Amino acid sequence: MECPQIEKNMEICNCTYEPCPRKGKCCECIAFHRRSNQLPACFFSAETEKTYDRSFAAFIRENS
Repeated sequence: MECPQIEKNMEICNCTYEPCPRKGKCCECIAFHRRSNQLPACFFSAETEKTYDRSFAAFIRENS
């Protein structure tokens, strides 16, 4: 199934992992990171996202 909102999603996607095949496909991105016990890039500031630490602990550190 093709995502009808990819272009709109890409406007707000802050993922810096260039070979990511899920960019703009939020449902796929969330499912992927959930399976890995992580959060997607959009939950983090640009500075934290660049570390690629998508853990819940990183999210808590950033938001404490």
